[in-house]
Amino acid sequence: MKTVTIHVAKTTLSQLLTRVEAGEEIVLARGKTPIAKLVPFRAPPKERRFGALRGIISVGPEFFESLPDEELRNWE
Repeated sequence: MKTVTIHVAKTTLSQLLTRVEAGEEIVLARGKTPIAKLVPFRAPPKERRFGALRGIISVGPEFFESLPDEELRNWE
């Protein structure tokens, strides 16, 4: 993680943003005191919708049957 001063950040912002897009994190400092961090933007995960797979997958009645004793022992 590289640290740059605010003055350097103002003069080289485009280059810093290119590095951030590539995955690098950059700390902005006032003198020697860190005050902020530039990090790549990550979009929040899409909201899950109940019933989104309805009609695409199905669960048969065998899913609800109890497991054989041997397999149950393997899970313990």
